[in-house]
Amino acid sequence: MKSNQGLFSLLFILCTTLLFAQPKPTDVVTGSVTGVVIDADLNQPIPYATIVISKSNGETLTGGITNDDGVFEIKKIPEGIYTLKVQFIGYEAFERDLKIDRQHREHDMGKLNLSPVAAELDAVNIVAERTTIEQKIDRKVINVGKDLTTAGASAADIMNNIPSVNLDQQSGALTLRGNSNVQVMVDGKLSNIPPDQLLKQLPSNSIKKIELITNPSAKYNPDGMSGIINIVLHKNVNIGFNGDVSAGLAYEKNPQFNSGLNLNYRNGKFNLYSNYSNTIAKRANYGTIFREGDNSTQFFDMLNDQNSHLLKVGLDVYLNDKNTISLFTSQNSFKGEPGGTINIVYADDATRNLLQDFGADMDNYSQQYNFDYKLDFEKEGHNIEFEADYNTFDADEDTYFDFTGATQLSDYEDFVDTKRDRTTLNLDYVNPLSDSEKLELGLQAILFNTDIGYSSTGQSFNASGNLIPTPNTQFDYSRDIYSAYVTYGKSYEKWSYQAGVRAEQVNVAADTNSVRAFTNDYFELYPSAYVTFNPSEKNQYQVSYSRRIDRPGVGQVNPIREWSSPLVTEYGNVNLRPQFTNSIEANYTRSLEKGSITAGVFYRMIDDLINQAVYVDRFNLDRMVLTNDNFDATTAYGFEVSSNYKPLEWWSINASFDLFNQTQMGITESLDPNIENPTTADITQNTKEIENTVYNVRMINNFTATKQLTFTAFAMFRGPQKGIQFSNKSMFMTNIGARYSIFEGKGTVSLNYNDIFNTMKARFTATNPYALQGQFNWESNTVYVGFNYRFGDSKFRAKKRKSREDNVKDDNGMF
Repeated sequence: MKSNQGLFSLLFILCTTLLFAQPKPTDVVTGSVTGVVIDADLNQPIPYATIVISKSNGETLTGGITNDDGVFEIKKIPEGIYTLKVQFIGYEAFERDLKIDRQHREHDMGKLNLSPVAAELDAVNIVAERTTIEQKIDRKVINVGKDLTTAGASAADIMNNIPSVNLDQQSGALTLRGNSNVQVMVDGKLSNIPPDQLLKQLPSNSIKKIELITNPSAKYNPDGMSGIINIVLHKNVNIGFNGDVSAGLAYEKNPQFNSGLNLNYRNGKFNLYSNYSNTIAKRANYGTIFREGDNSTQFFDMLNDQNSHLLKVGLDVYLNDKNTISLFTSQNSFKGEPGGTINIVYADDATRNLLQDFGADMDNYSQQYNFDYKLDFEKEGHNIEFEADYNTFDADEDTYFDFTGATQLSDYEDFVDTKRDRTTLNLDYVNPLSDSEKLELGLQAILFNTDIGYSSTGQSFNASGNLIPTPNTQFDYSRDIYSAYVTYGKSYEKWSYQAGVRAEQVNVAADTNSVRAFTNDYFELYPSAYVTFNPSEKNQYQVSYSRRIDRPGVGQVNPIREWSSPLVTEYGNVNLRPQFTNSIEANYTRSLEKGSITAGVFYRMIDDLINQAVYVDRFNLDRMVLTNDNFDATTAYGFEVSSNYKPLEWWSINASFDLFNQTQMGITESLDPNIENPTTADITQNTKEIENTVYNVRMINNFTATKQLTFTAFAMFRGPQKGIQFSNKSMFMTNIGARYSIFEGKGTVSLNYNDIFNTMKARFTATNPYALQGQFNWESNTVYVGFNYRFGDSKFRAKKRKSREDNVKDDNGMF
């Protein structure tokens, strides 16, 4: 015991001796620098200018930004000789020597005058010449260049030019990776405007980039099996008054006109903006369907006369460096007058011929009101943000049906009144725990309700097969979602990962004529994970996983007749359940000397598949009834590759190939065509399983003739595909275009000739419930002329707040 005490005493003496033997530390010399950055011409402060303090070898030591009054202060600068550099877009950089030592600890630079550059930048948008593709940790980003904006007037016109995306020009249905279960967002926000209508209203030259978020993180709503298509619009980031005006006209058989006006005023504290766009168009759609069993042909001739107006007004208030308040409202009105004829001709029995005339007045009006408050803490990237969004949609539809020929039905009218509202509340918190770690937390509530009222002057068959006056129907549907999420990410030298989980409580209720039709309350967890490996600057590998849900849409559960022709009726299924998807994805990106290439594969496991069911109408065996139902588990997989390449200084190529496979299941009924007078007892029902493989090839070529003149050539091939009811044949399209810059680059004139070989036709065949073949055409062989002009100041850039859905996006777009 005594020996231990002696050892401890010896160690204590030794440590004490070493401690007091250490030399006294010298005083650490640090300094600070202050100043105010001024516009040399206007003699006004420049907020948010960048201050950089660098060493003699050019290495950055520290830095900061000016506040709303152009003032900056940088502290704790270690002793040494440095260069202080002030820079801001639209101004010539300013440099001054800086020395920190015992005699020079505090420096007041006073006023630092920045002079505007001789050549001003474009006032509103700086648009890349060509489209490029980036693979980020949770999304593929298509940076929309002038080659795509030249392709057409609206977002709908350029969607088929985007890898992995297809848009049905007849129905407006949008698919991602061969699947229509996709959410469409604009600047990270949902809208009550139907996606097909919305895409036709957004001018193509207002789009900055399109994000394909195929495996969204837990931060996002888990809706949509194939993910999210987020359209990010251009934003004005210049101080002063700025704007742009655009107009375009497309024509084949009917004129299709669109125009837009964007205005913006910014100063150090405020940003006031407004966006207006309209579409005035007539669109023809025509085709035939031939039924082999009764040797009949249906001739469709339809024309949709529509116009829409979209207005957004917003205000951002920068209270100080840490607090930002943003408000906006968007108002949208739409009026459509679709109409036409469906003529059914029976070659063997003219007494059965039937002609249906139909026409409709369709009006809808939507409103959106948004409030956002963001608080930034001292640490860079550390913030909390609250957003409240209220969205309404009111629609009236009056449709008449007139019949000539063989039918038991008299002429009639349908009246549909739809009211829909959604309230969304978000609270998001971001904390960079260190330079390599980030924690994100959030809460969300989405309260959705829709009321659909239906009445008709016509007649319907009852359960006994007798005609009775069509009863009125009121369908009320509500869905409330309460959720919370957490994500954590960490980066290493070459590795990074992110993991998260979202928890949701969902309450669904629906009433038909005040009688509870169904309820569905459920709690679910939606995990997500990403791992990225960057072995070098030229190579990136990524693997990701997410769980998602497809909630039945209102149209899929609405028991009110959705669509009707003399031989087809479509209804919703009130018993439809959600389908769930587990998705795994791997991507690889390679940077090349003259471009880049991105390739990826994905695999999905789908439970409670939602798909089409096709029945024979029990009250009229010549008619089909379309609806949806749930089926067993299935799988889907696919492969994608895209590349940007510039073989010559004046020639660039953007090409992509994608292939998707999904095993589809559905119900089909059929009648034996050899039975002369079939009855309901002759109906055969089958659960079909279809192996559907779809592939698409796209290529855009850009040619620079002069500094002002460029040419574009685009080609697309869409392979054949199979569905539960139809087998669709392949499609091919070729577009050419030219763009010329005028007014010293502030103006642009575009001329396009789309589908130059007139090959875009929807051709299809079917065997159940009836053997048929058909073809539909639309106005794809169009000539388009467009004009855009940008005007205003371009002095310097103002502060921008973060969009809650994407911390790398700007805000203040059209939505």
